Amino acid sequence: METKANYALIGAFTIAVAIFGLLFALWAAKYSADKSFQAYYVIFNEPVTGLSEGGQVQYNGISVGTIEELSLDPRDPRQVRARLKLDAGAPVKIDTSARLSQAGITGSPFIQLTGGSPNARRLAQPDSDKIPVIQTEPSALQNIADTATKLVQRVDKLLSDENIRHIEHTLTNIENMTEAFGGDGQHQQLRALIDNAHKATNQLNDTLKTTDNAVAQFDSELPGLLRKLDSTLNRLDSAAGGADAIVNENRAAIQSFANDGLAQLGPTLGELRALIRDLRRVTDRLDGSPARYLLGRDAPKEFEPE
Repeated sequence: METKANYALIGAFTIAVAIFGLLFALWAAKYSADKSFQAYYVIFNEPVTGLSEGGQVQYNGISVGTIEELSLDPRDPRQVRARLKLDAGAPVKIDTSARLSQAGITGSPFIQLTGGSPNARRLAQPDSDKIPVIQTEPSALQNIADTATKLVQRVDKLLSDENIRHIEHTLTNIENMTEAFGGDGQHQQLRALIDNAHKATNQLNDTLKTTDNAVAQFDSELPGLLRKLDSTLNRLDSAAGGADAIVNENRAAIQSFANDGLAQLGPTLGELRALIRDLRRVTDRLDGSPARYLLGRDAPKEFEPE
């Protein structure tokens, strides 16, 4: 009995050790696999029709991982959240962007990663457990759809009922104008208008020719006028230089005249004014009674015979 009990205990211990070793091997394999991959999130603001879990993720055309999970964003069902499983060595930078792409016309959709400048830091940080999010940009199909939507909106606005009424009104006015010019009298008036416009054009051409000739003549005479003007300016400059030299040479005399001569000019003018006043007084007396003024007495009376 004791021998059989020992065999059972040894067998149970052996099985337990084998199971533990198998579990440890599976855990180590999973840990190694997790260490060789990095998880990322990509949030799409557009439908991801045709995209499926297990699809490829390419970086500039090179496969770097797969799509691990697709789901609607629980906070905003208009957005689609894709969980990516990429190689840990994939150079996903903070300026890397993701967009939907398609291999050819009939190929399956996949996620294309682009960008990533050399100096930018990596998006995934080694000491962070938070799954980083790669920024997205609209796909080519989405750009085409947006452009087509804008084009349709503009065409619809252009062909609105109001614009159509304006176009019809314009066409009606053109038709009325054409009918107005259709009569013989209107034809003659139109011909006269055209003839007058032709005559005015010819007169304008003649005027332009005359103006052109005058400008050409003035242009031919302009160098001579400029030479004469230059010579005159040189002479004026020379005369100004001579006057400046004369002033500099006689600066002392001019200064003496300004100080002394001008000071004596005032009294002289006062005396001259008094002299003129006296001469005027004498002239007035001579005109009134010259004898009395000259002889100092009354003039002799004329003899009158009795």
